[in-house]
Amino acid sequence: MNDWRDTTFEVRLGPPGHGGFCVARHEGRVVFVRHGLPGELVRVRVTEDRGGSFCRADVVEILEPSPDRVPATCPVSGPGGAGCCDFSYATPQAQRALKASVVAEQLRRLAGIEREIVVQPITGSGDATGGWRTRIRLAVDATGRAGVHRYRSTDVIADLRCPQPVPGALDGVADRLWTPGADLVIAIDGDGVRHIVELTPTAEGERRKSRTSDWQRTDPGATSERRGDQRGRDRRGRAERNDRRRPGAEPGGVRGDDDRARKSRADDPGARGRDDRTGGRSAEQGNRRRPAGKPASEWRGDDAPGTPERGRRRRPGEIGGVWRSDARGGGSGTEQNGDRSPEVPQAQERRSASARRAATHAARDEWVISGSGRAVEYVAGRRWEVSATGFWQAHHGAAQCYSDLVEWSGLLPGGLAWDLYSGAGVFASRLAEQVGQTGAVLAVESARSAVADGTAALRDLSWLDLHAQRVERWVTERLGGPAPDVVILDPPRAGAGKDVIAALTSTDPSRIIHIGCDPAAFARDLGLYHAAGYHLEDLRAFDAFPATHHVECIALLKRPPSQ
Repeated sequence: MNDWRDTTFEVRLGPPGHGGFCVARHEGRVVFVRHGLPGELVRVRVTEDRGGSFCRADVVEILEPSPDRVPATCPVSGPGGAGCCDFSYATPQAQRALKASVVAEQLRRLAGIEREIVVQPITGSGDATGGWRTRIRLAVDATGRAGVHRYRSTDVIADLRCPQPVPGALDGVADRLWTPGADLVIAIDGDGVRHIVELTPTAEGERRKSRTSDWQRTDPGATSERRGDQRGRDRRGRAERNDRRRPGAEPGGVRGDDDRARKSRADDPGARGRDDRTGGRSAEQGNRRRPAGKPASEWRGDDAPGTPERGRRRRPGEIGGVWRSDARGGGSGTEQNGDRSPEVPQAQERRSASARRAATHAARDEWVISGSGRAVEYVAGRRWEVSATGFWQAHHGAAQCYSDLVEWSGLLPGGLAWDLYSGAGVFASRLAEQVGQTGAVLAVESARSAVADGTAALRDLSWLDLHAQRVERWVTERLGGPAPDVVILDPPRAGAGKDVIAALTSTDPSRIIHIGCDPAAFARDLGLYHAAGYHLEDLRAFDAFPATHHVECIALLKRPPSQ
């Protein structure tokens, strides 16, 4: 079969597929087409062809536009660009309809569930498709410029005009140089304070540096500056290692090729303009530490760049002068269509994606550039303080929105509840309020740092016990013990899987609340519950990542009364 790469042809676009594309057919092959809408007649250019029954293409010309098409709101993610905004050219209503169609198809194909799906905005967000992201992750290219990844590539596009971040999140980031090959994590916390943390380069980051090194030869001083700058940095320890999506659990943010990170990810902020409450100075001004010899890292408003304070070098894992011996490095669905795609290309893609994720979440030194590196967050009147590089829901309203659905639990005072993949315990805190002091809530999370953050935030709830352990082992150890009334679980993007669900359903909880950000993994998990005798009582889907193909689903499952 001939390689179709760079060839162009006309196709009529079919339904959306899982991954931010529409499915089309040309000369007997399936074509996954980005930047188009169902029903449109378009001209496409093939961007990837590994043989077999399918290839990938971008729309290069709209011949018959859909009535749902609008001017694209993201200038970075068009054909050949980044993967940050899959649907920025569709109305908000059309975006949600596309996601609903994908969720319904995955449930039908993978779980045997026929259900009409309605994707709704995060509470209070309306139809806004920009200004929602409070967690961002950027890559740094070989010249020291921050940017996002090109779609399905490690190339860095040094263009920060994506509309997802909340206002002010990226102010000044493009005006300075960063360590080549590093990553930047930017978090805007619940107090409006911006935290910027630079993660030291991984092996993949070093490859980014080596691909274009001419700038070093033309500017010999650049490399020496970066080697010598570490003496003046505030080294805050290693990245939080975790593959969970709950508060405190994993790095999150915008990466050009679909991070979510979460839950997708990629796994994604802007300061709301508040000053730090210590004498009116902003947190950025109060902790402005940067490498010596580099441009000033941050300033507020119209302030001119000044000479930052030289910060002492902290040991890995040290925060606020306290050594943390547990500091570790921190955390996809498949595309579906009517035909079976070839096994070999998909297997290669999965291995490649796994390698990229492993490199991203490997243990890495962190350097706090602005803020304290400790983000303050609020849910249901409670206050958490978590690592800025740890996970918190990317959408500013998501944590509150999801936690409100804990009312599904139906718990009474004195009940027993479990919270699996609990992160810093946002859901666990709501469960604890329901069962009261006569009840008990057991929460488990593999990231010790997240458990420590949750324990500190929830120390007044003595009947809530947070455990640092692998969920699989923890659940298995409790087989034959007291049955929980309710279990809430929010597993990583790949889902809980058959081992966890088999052990969980063996404990015989009356209700299970399952959360997922990948429609395919979510549907597979629901199919496992169904096989274990549970039925789907309710399902809510949220547009937690506007303009992207990602969607958050929350299911309530019940055990039939006869069992």
